[in-house]
Amino acid sequence: MTGRQDRVKGPLPRVYHLWLAGALASGLGDAVLYFALGWAAATHGGAVAGLVLTAVNLPRVLLLIVGGTVGDRFGARRVMIAGDAVMLAGTLLLAVVSHHAGPAVWLLLVTGALVGVMDAFYLPASGSMPLRLVGKEALPRALAMRQGGTQLVTFVAGPLGGALVATVGLTGTALLDAATFAVVLIVLTVVRPVFDTPPAKGTGFVRDALDGVGTGVKDPVLRAALLVTGGVAGFLLPVVPLLLPLMAREEHWSAGWTGLLFGAQSLGLLGVTFTVMVRGAGNRPGPTAGAGVLVAAVGLGVLGSAPAAAVPSAVLIGMGSGLFASHIGPLVLTSAPHSHLSRTQALLTLVQSVSLLAMNNVLGNVARLAGPATAILACAAAMAVTGTAALRSRALRTTTTAPPALRPSEEQSATAAEPV
Repeated sequence: MTGRQDRVKGPLPRVYHLWLAGALASGLGDAVLYFALGWAAATHGGAVAGLVLTAVNLPRVLLLIVGGTVGDRFGARRVMIAGDAVMLAGTLLLAVVSHHAGPAVWLLLVTGALVGVMDAFYLPASGSMPLRLVGKEALPRALAMRQGGTQLVTFVAGPLGGALVATVGLTGTALLDAATFAVVLIVLTVVRPVFDTPPAKGTGFVRDALDGVGTGVKDPVLRAALLVTGGVAGFLLPVVPLLLPLMAREEHWSAGWTGLLFGAQSLGLLGVTFTVMVRGAGNRPGPTAGAGVLVAAVGLGVLGSAPAAAVPSAVLIGMGSGLFASHIGPLVLTSAPHSHLSRTQALLTLVQSVSLLAMNNVLGNVARLAGPATAILACAAAMAVTGTAALRSRALRTTTTAPPALRPSEEQSATAAEPV
């Protein structure tokens, strides 16, 4: 399998499948609860809805570095068990209070803040678990499977959330989310990371946190990967949820047609992730990720300049997104010191979150002033620059996951040692 990792044969460990099933179930419960919170907040008006979203996002961004440091100091599995236990109690309390008092504004704000705080601790630990469970060699396939599963969860969450809110309300939705936390809590008591090391004794919490940031900034591979990820988060992630609906209204597309475009983007992404799951990732993840950014840039350019070709452009955007994500994720995890896995994941999530928060507002205003097509074309140009920078980055270009080649003498020795 030229140009690909040859060490992808055999199934992924059962322990990974068990953990992933629990994580996806929890993700579905969380997505449905987010929908229910947003729906309940909307009944109080736009200002309250904005405050609830801020209550979720602000503590998450502010505490991510703290959460990553805690994960590395005390162990990712322990942090996840504690987080699931807290959220199990919190969602049960939400169900009880909402049943008696209804979706009061203070209850929605407190719940949003709890979700944001726990995400700051849980996301870095959860992001490091695939490497701890499968090791470096199988990591690309493991992350591709997780990415594909997450995409399927996103498909299901919207319709399920709407149905639950309409039938059982916020109370029933909170109970469902509590059940998923209970499932994950049971799974985590069984799952034991195979490729894990005991948490290192820190020299001080603040120093450990700063060391995590310093590692991401000083390491050339991590620094380049974080910069490229920030560019992709700012100029690709807002397109489908923000700019595509605005273009749909300007072009007078129906809701059904717009939904088809969402599906086409997901189809392209799932196609790439399925290929990586089966065949493995490329041996040079940096250039492959950069190529994915350029593929997405082409899709954005077509979408912005020729709305009639929206379906193939959406597929291209999905393919580029999948190609980028399925290679940049393993590159970041395998380049980070094992003692810094949670902190590196926290830094990666922070870069994405800050970039996305900033560009959502910028692109929304560009679309308002110059039209959504212009905003999409601006994203295409920025993505082209980002992809080109990734391909030109020496750190990303020279990093390989292939096993080192044997010198002629070593090759002869290895051949002589093979059994006849």
